[in-house]
Amino acid sequence: MKKKIIVFAGSNSKESINQKLVCSISNLHEGIEVINLRDYQAPVYGVDMEQEVGFPELMTSLNKKLKEADGFIVSIPEHNGSMPAVFKNTIDWLSRIEPKVFNDKPTVFLSTSTGERGGASALEHVVAIMSRRGANVIGCHSQGNFQDHYSNGELSGELRSFLSPIIKKLYQAI
Repeated sequence: MKKKIIVFAGSNSKESINQKLVCSISNLHEGIEVINLRDYQAPVYGVDMEQEVGFPELMTSLNKKLKEADGFIVSIPEHNGSMPAVFKNTIDWLSRIEPKVFNDKPTVFLSTSTGERGGASALEHVVAIMSRRGANVIGCHSQGNFQDHYSNGELSGELRSFLSPIIKKLYQAI
């Protein structure tokens, strides 16, 4: 049976380099479905909002899609030393639908930026807390200077070589 891995960036930017990273990874392996959080926008989570209008249809749809996956690759941008608001908001909504958003499935977290540290602070924060949301974290990597490792929709050989064992480990864990 073919394994289904869902990949996405925790970003809603049209030009997200983290989305470019996950799209590039999807070109390297079979069975990978790329989603974009821009397609799953929701109002800012709040208890009052949930009580008044219930769960947004797009969040219910995203939850269903995540349940169908065998594993995940998520690339997190860094905003002010932490995860972006759109990722946090998505997790907030999804965790109200089902607390274990990642369904205890193997998950790899990545981060990249144009700076030296590659979003390491955001990645560290996300890895530290997502196991409580059902992410069975089996690997992570932050990549600095993304512009030096990406050109014309493709990752450099060096970055592909570094990511290949992490992705192989994900497939083995499924």
